[in-house]
Amino acid sequence: MQSPILSSRTPSWRPPCRSLLRRSTALAGPVAALLCIPALIAPAHAQDAVPDMMAGEQLPPVTVVRPADGVATTGPLNISYEGFVPADTGTISAIEANNATLWTSDSGSLIDAVPGGASWGAGGVSSLPAVNGMSADQVQVSIDGMLFGPACPNMMNPPLSYVNPAMIGQVKVYSGTAPVSLGGDYTGARIDVTVAPPTFAETPEVVFSGSVSGFYRSNGNVVGTDVNLAAANNVGSVNYTGGWVQAEDYKSGNGTTIKSTMYETQNHALSLSRKLDDGLVTFQLGGQFIPYQGYVNQYMDMVDNKSFFVNGALEKSFEWGQLEANAFYNNVRHTMGFIAPDKTGDMPMDTQASDMGYRVAGTLEPTDRDIVRIGNELYYNQLDDWWPPVEGSMMMGPDTFWNINDGQRLRVGVFAEWERALSQQWTAILGARSDVVWMNTGDVQGYNEMMYGANAAAFNALNHARTDINIDGSMILRYQPDEARQLDIGLARKTRSPNLYERYSWSTNAMAMNMIGWFGDGNGYVGNIDLEPEKAHTASLTATWRDPVRKAWEMRVSPYASYVEDYIDVRRCALPGCLANLPDNLTATEGFVYLQFANYDAYLYGVNIDGRLDLWDNPTYGKGVFRGNLNFVRGQRVDGVNLYHIMPVNATLALDHILGNWTTTAEVQLVGAKTEVSEVHNELETDAYALFNLRTSYQQGPFKLDLGIENLFDTEYDLPLGGANLVNYQVSSMMGTSPAWGYGVAGPGRSFNARLTVSF
Repeated sequence: MQSPILSSRTPSWRPPCRSLLRRSTALAGPVAALLCIPALIAPAHAQDAVPDMMAGEQLPPVTVVRPADGVATTGPLNISYEGFVPADTGTISAIEANNATLWTSDSGSLIDAVPGGASWGAGGVSSLPAVNGMSADQVQVSIDGMLFGPACPNMMNPPLSYVNPAMIGQVKVYSGTAPVSLGGDYTGARIDVTVAPPTFAETPEVVFSGSVSGFYRSNGNVVGTDVNLAAANNVGSVNYTGGWVQAEDYKSGNGTTIKSTMYETQNHALSLSRKLDDGLVTFQLGGQFIPYQGYVNQYMDMVDNKSFFVNGALEKSFEWGQLEANAFYNNVRHTMGFIAPDKTGDMPMDTQASDMGYRVAGTLEPTDRDIVRIGNELYYNQLDDWWPPVEGSMMMGPDTFWNINDGQRLRVGVFAEWERALSQQWTAILGARSDVVWMNTGDVQGYNEMMYGANAAAFNALNHARTDINIDGSMILRYQPDEARQLDIGLARKTRSPNLYERYSWSTNAMAMNMIGWFGDGNGYVGNIDLEPEKAHTASLTATWRDPVRKAWEMRVSPYASYVEDYIDVRRCALPGCLANLPDNLTATEGFVYLQFANYDAYLYGVNIDGRLDLWDNPTYGKGVFRGNLNFVRGQRVDGVNLYHIMPVNATLALDHILGNWTTTAEVQLVGAKTEVSEVHNELETDAYALFNLRTSYQQGPFKLDLGIENLFDTEYDLPLGGANLVNYQVSSMMGTSPAWGYGVAGPGRSFNARLTVSF
């Protein structure tokens, strides 16, 4: 449903700034001054008057597609504005996600393309998303309305790993000031992924369509295939999408094989949809199978991962408004171990997790200027995490180690939201929600009483039940004097309760602590049952300027700031067991250390700038488009400690060119030096670097050929969010070999990539 965003009734979008400022009210005056900044640039591309917008008329969605004629380039990111959504929302289309399979099979890495987005290095298809400095559980991921809790103590199977890029219909990334109707229990961002949206034919006869792709990437000897199939008539639709990919260890820019980076994965999703008189009903089922996935920055590897989900959704219009509902169930069976020859040993670690929930929301329009949204949602996560005994081992036997025993996390939320067109230029959204989170877990035990008994007894003596009552609120105010300029101001309070591992991981044994943690830093972690929920207070401002006539350019500037009460970070563990592991654990400035989850107040601030500009457009030379973005974020606790895994300043500059059936992109990625590191984690610094990428595609009828070279100059660099390399670099001791501290994870060197797609 489109929102009544109104535009001023004016004969031209180019009123003199002096006149605009003179007519502005006390509230609009500063806003008008800011929007007049590019006044010298805008007239160069605006030659005709914009159409009149009558009061109460809906403004059509403005979609910016690079380049013209709806042809997607081989570069990432197509920004769209649909209805009243925050202007800093980043959108990745199906075409762009599919194009990305030329250089990646990791859907999490697609987030790198949106303003403020980044991804934590992990397995080849399992990176964790970060947005504006917040990451992991602070960023909530929804896939067709389904939510997924952590199902591994290293988060080896994050939600975005359940879909490959070619399965994606659309990705929308909302910042921390997003409307409360989108969801609760996150403080950083919300990522909504749509998989295989239904397609319908115009006739009662069934029409078959689809595509098959095969691809190869030289670095890592990556081979894979993607399949999309659809059968539909005018009322029903059946869609299948899936893919398989296999990769060996990749090489860095200097030719070093980065061990434990191999993987194999397959994903499948089947969707059945039927049109109703005034709506749509959809049923989905699918699953994933990962037989192995190496982790260079973890002590363990994934040696088996199976998941299965069912999901049902209903959209229906009534006289009173629109109803949206969905319900889902997901089950994950996960095992960690060692993949030889890079890692050897015998220490199985098993996890079984279930996710289920529903969401019901209603949208009402009591007047032609108002929209009201109300809703209720429930999400339940159940988790068992156990480590079977190792036969013949005194340290890892004779009993099963129970890390999480029947962990349960139930969240029930309600929300109400009011959107109102205040005038022809001003629109506002005001919303509030409440989420109650109940958490509990059963008693635990270690491998044996001698080494783990005291820890287990102390934990079992505690009351494990915890209840959090979380209150969220958001306000977004939009000022749009005309189609050329727009200003969005957002204020929000968002809360997140701890996950089961953050609260209930209990052992301070060195081996057990090293098995906990998704940070990839080589450190050991223990939970904290008394953690408080995070409360993020965020303010954002997004100023947008665009050419409304020729659509030849657009620019956005989005500064933001967050103050987070009870930010869930870590402290050096001072428990007796931790100090027995490492006597100087509280003071060590080098080496791997032992950490405990803890609350601290923290703040983050930054700015994202992105834009595009048509450089030329003629029949002889085709069309050339320049695009770019610049992202900066800084995060620190109030005690002066830097937050972990904050992306350094970075930018992407690209030239997209279309000539006939050819689409070509030349891109440079610039990343600054990472010097603001977390002292508590003993986080590693990384140097600045630049990567050059070339991509081209040729479309002829149903055939499309994509070619590319990533990291053209074979640059050697370390991933700023890659953590520590725990495999390539080892030191010897009386106990054998162990990882050496001080070595980051090198990024991939040059790769020659190709993909062939046949559509029908």
